[in-house]
Amino acid sequence: MKDQIITKKILNWYDLNKRKLPWRKNVSQSKKHYYTLVSEFMLQQTQVVTVIPYFNRFINKIPNLKKLSKMPDRELIKLWEGLGYYSRVRNLKKTAKIIISKYHGEIPNNYEDLISLPGIGNYTANAILAIAFNKSYIPLDGNIERVLKRYLYLKKDKEIQKENLIEKKSIFGISSRASDYAQALMELGAMICKPKNPECSKCPISKNCKSYKKKDFDLAKITKKNKEKYFILKVYKKNQKYLLVKNTRFNFLKNLAIFPMEELSNPKNFNENLNFKMSNMNMNIKIEYLKNAKRFPSSYWFDKRKLDNYMLPTFTKKVVKYLEKK
Repeated sequence: MKDQIITKKILNWYDLNKRKLPWRKNVSQSKKHYYTLVSEFMLQQTQVVTVIPYFNRFINKIPNLKKLSKMPDRELIKLWEGLGYYSRVRNLKKTAKIIISKYHGEIPNNYEDLISLPGIGNYTANAILAIAFNKSYIPLDGNIERVLKRYLYLKKDKEIQKENLIEKKSIFGISSRASDYAQALMELGAMICKPKNPECSKCPISKNCKSYKKKDFDLAKITKKNKEKYFILKVYKKNQKYLLVKNTRFNFLKNLAIFPMEELSNPKNFNENLNFKMSNMNMNIKIEYLKNAKRFPSSYWFDKRKLDNYMLPTFTKKVVKYLEKK
């Protein structure tokens, strides 16, 4: 009974306060499935406000799975440019191809088939099942985790382990409006139970929230250390052009255009010129200017005056801008 009360309160709040997001439009069932798939891939490790314009451009250019499965990689990555984590869009296309060939163009509506598709993990599978197919799954994203941690006042390392959170999310109950309910929980975390300064006076479940009762809203996190990595970045320049190579060496920015780079293992007295945070990596980069360009496989010269005409990752563009300032 208590679970049903929580569910009803959250859904009532959602009905009055939900944001108008492009993937929530009232469209046909097949479009809803496609919109959910694309938006969930884009929302992996990226905030809603960042995703909205990318989603709109993507859907306007690629309105369905069939077109996505046949989209040239170059155009696809250009549409994704600036969102980062480019493996997502490559996996999205692979998934589209499999859905077209193996599932007759219909996104699977069961966990086992979804989890087997490229780029779809436990969270994304749960999100698609709940949002697209109205199945009683609660996808545990950062927003819902935050609501759960505060509502139950989970602080200890053992309590905030993913396995325990998955078990504890049953406190939220289930609803016949599973699609709306999953989105309502996400919305509650995004709009009310924010990382800092949660707006408890507007929260529909604050009355029974343990963190609210204790007036302690600090969130416990399992600390992950970024790996320190060291690179020599080689700059070859002639006639206003820089040499770039297709990245087949490193796991980051796979198959995208970067400057020739070499990784060093724990060098001493390393004076970096640039520092980048990428995924779980802290990249320390020292720039080396070289005159005679050796032969690199899959390399080309690009004109720095036409930077926006090239399909380049943000990382490479930032390096170019740094070099031009110097």
